[in-house]
Amino acid sequence: MSASPATAIEVPEPGVRRLARVVLFVFLLTFICARLVVYLIMARRMPDLYLHMGGTHVHHLNYGIFLLCGAGAWLLFAPPRRRWRTACAALYAIGLGLTFDEFGMWLHLGGSYWQRASFDAVIVVAALLGLIAFAPAPKQWSARHLLAAIVVVLALALFGTASLHLLQRHEVPQRLHQLERNAPQ
Repeated sequence: MSASPATAIEVPEPGVRRLARVVLFVFLLTFICARLVVYLIMARRMPDLYLHMGGTHVHHLNYGIFLLCGAGAWLLFAPPRRRWRTACAALYAIGLGLTFDEFGMWLHLGGSYWQRASFDAVIVVAALLGLIAFAPAPKQWSARHLLAAIVVVLALALFGTASLHLLQRHEVPQRLHQLERNAPQ
């Protein structure tokens, strides 16, 4: 197929979009599961699964960093064959989810697990992954696509802001911080 450079359309390899969708789904699932497990442990509805070494709590972002390193090394030094790429993408997504779940803690070098910065970071990462997974290639965008993207981003930002304000009015953050103070050490 010969196409002039002016009419050529760059379409990402179908496998890339599929892998991006796997990463997005597993990333969000990991974030949700991590939040649920931490909540259940803090509420004492689940046994304390935290690893302590020499009196130091090893946060799950560390496991995420190790998984990210492992996935990166796998991709660089022993690129997986086609059938193993999905497993590598899932491993990468789990590491990403565990790491960004505690983004606020590593950004501020401490503080509460329930910091809003973590939620904001997860939303940004999920949005970027969503763009890679579902948006057309930038060369395919028309002015109408750009306008639609801006409207969607603004609508999501307004919805997110309104939702967070609603949660703050209902004292959810204070309850979560209280739960954290009473959690197993």
